[in-house]
Amino acid sequence: MNKTILITLAFLSASLFAAAQSSNVALPQDKGPSKVDVSSYPAEMQKDYKVFESKCTKCHTLARPINTTMTQPEWARYVKRMMHKPNSGISDSQGKAIYDFLAYDQQTRKDKNASAFFKSLSDEEIEKLKAQQQ
Repeated sequence: MNKTILITLAFLSASLFAAAQSSNVALPQDKGPSKVDVSSYPAEMQKDYKVFESKCTKCHTLARPINTTMTQPEWARYVKRMMHKPNSGISDSQGKAIYDFLAYDQQTRKDKNASAFFKSLSDEEIEKLKAQQQ
């Protein structure tokens, strides 16, 4: 291949990667805190938080799930959906770690002050936000 084709392919790959990294809609949750102080969490949850942090920021802000409340079955369904997204790179064991952290954080931090967090949005609500933001 000549240099021009290689440069073009590299540019296209970088563009596709960047597009996959960002969400195409800003949700209210994205504007909240983007970190959780897990220093008082058990060591296993601190480890799971690191997996959550590294994997979930590939496609959206970390603030999104940190500021969303869901039931344990909703978190399980949500994590499975994210695992099947193209380029998520989330293995079964990583998905379990992410779910375990989200379920623990929900019970430990969010359920105690649910009004401080946002309820999860339905796909229809997200589509409406996308339409408004375009």
